[in-house]
Amino acid sequence: MAFIVSSCSVQKKTGSRLQNKLLNDSALINAHVGVAVFDASENKFLLKYNSNKFFVPASNTKLPTLYTGMKYLGDSLTGIYYAERNDTIFLKPSGDPTFLHSDYKQHPVAEFMRKQNRPIVMADDVWKSEALGYGWAWDDYLGSYMVERSPLPVYGNIIKWIQQRSVEKKETGNDTSVLLFTDPEVNWDVKFDPERSKQFNVIRPRTENVYKVTEGSEMNRELEIPFVTNGLQSALELLKDTIHKEITAANFSTASLHFHAIHSQPADSMFKPMMYRSDNFFAEQTLQMVSNRFFGFMDEQKLIDSLLKSDFKEMPQQPSWVDGSGLSRYNLFSPEDFVWLLTKMKNEFGFDRMKAILPTGNTGTLRNYYKEESGLIFAKTGTLSGQVALSGFLITSKNRLLVFSVLVNNHHTSASAVRRAVEQFVKGLRNF
Repeated sequence: MAFIVSSCSVQKKTGSRLQNKLLNDSALINAHVGVAVFDASENKFLLKYNSNKFFVPASNTKLPTLYTGMKYLGDSLTGIYYAERNDTIFLKPSGDPTFLHSDYKQHPVAEFMRKQNRPIVMADDVWKSEALGYGWAWDDYLGSYMVERSPLPVYGNIIKWIQQRSVEKKETGNDTSVLLFTDPEVNWDVKFDPERSKQFNVIRPRTENVYKVTEGSEMNRELEIPFVTNGLQSALELLKDTIHKEITAANFSTASLHFHAIHSQPADSMFKPMMYRSDNFFAEQTLQMVSNRFFGFMDEQKLIDSLLKSDFKEMPQQPSWVDGSGLSRYNLFSPEDFVWLLTKMKNEFGFDRMKAILPTGNTGTLRNYYKEESGLIFAKTGTLSGQVALSGFLITSKNRLLVFSVLVNNHHTSASAVRRAVEQFVKGLRNF
């Protein structure tokens, strides 16, 4: 018995040293920090510091989104719903973000559309959400990380603008010619700035697909610019040039129609990049797809309210959850919430599947971090200005499984400095 008491005492002192080293790191000394470390092998918490306090979790918000998708979307994503009546094909969008996305080589929904020789009508009454999420920074609308949400995403709701410069030998010396093209091709209003800049640039107003292009001096440059979705409108305009068919949007009664699902991609082929590159668009559309399954329409706020009263009702601290990606600063979760959620995911979906979806050391958003812990840590990062988060699983040197969450808010230094401080703390947990 004396040995056990002594061992517990040593463990507490070690934990206190690790915790104090983290809190006194120069990158964190003026920040708000929350820590929860849970020993899944012993079913007990090893460390708690502000663990029941609320923090803005940034992209750790993708963890409840991931749970929702894993539980309710099945093994394969539904790409679209279709029904046939007389000489018409009726379609209902599913919100699938992989449709014509460059990550995927096969697109069953596009092939289905191309093969049709009958009129195609698309339901336009399933979208009850907004293109941009609650609490998003409106002036980031040109950023590829803040793509508009929509009922029928195409090409990831992004246009790739590509400038290629070639040099030709002429009698007067070297001459350059510039080739500008987009992927996919667009017929929207494009204006060229007569002034040339050091950098190729493309901008548009927040609410219009009207683009101003400035030629840059680079030999090759590619920009990804989100387009204005306008519900179904932009998607149908782009699809016309892709499948070479006219699709009409209409509000029609579905009561007398029997819809079938066309599956697009394996679900985990979306969940993995959603975690590895912290894909905001995939996360947002995940909630739209699940909402469509639940209610027959897309409304992430209604879905979140339902989930907080059902699947997540036992969370230690009831969070404020407002979007799928974590772009909103209105999201508030505690470290204990994430430990509870990760434990629930491990128990329901299996640790092997979680290890396949979450980044490990020196991969994905953990690139250049936790190199020695590759295959031993599986975690989700989170970053907004002034906010850093890391929640996941860690296998210790004695092969014990820890579930941890470290949330840092209101730091006033570089995100990389905070990540390094958290990295040293997590490395210390390996031998805890």
